[in-house]
Amino acid sequence: MKELTKAEEEVMQVIWELEHGFANDIVTRLQESVKVDKKPAYNTILTIVRILEKKGFVAHETFGKTNRYYPLVNKADYSHSFLHGFVNNYFNNSFQSLFSSFANKENLSVKELESLRQMIDDELAECEKGHVKV
Repeated sequence: MKELTKAEEEVMQVIWELEHGFANDIVTRLQESVKVDKKPAYNTILTIVRILEKKGFVAHETFGKTNRYYPLVNKADYSHSFLHGFVNNYFNNSFQSLFSSFANKENLSVKELESLRQMIDDELAECEKGHVKV
């Protein structure tokens, strides 16, 4: 799956949130989410949406002279793909190295560490039951 630029990702976040939206809806939501005084340029947003369409992330339905946009790529699927690419590129494809980096540098709280331990214990229990994830 192709990676998105920062601007494309910001627009996709809005489209995922809206599920269906017109360009004005996207511009308004972007203004709310980034807390800026000036709305992002309508034409700039349309350009980014067209790029997202070319990349296969977004499609549209036409209503008269206006289009309503909707996502073709699920947010969870993109997040999963992005995370795997990130771990591959920066941590030698090792989630253990990723976790170690955060545990050592981010000063995780005891509560956060316990939560992570519980998730790991739950995954190990699933593996023991024979529900091994591939």
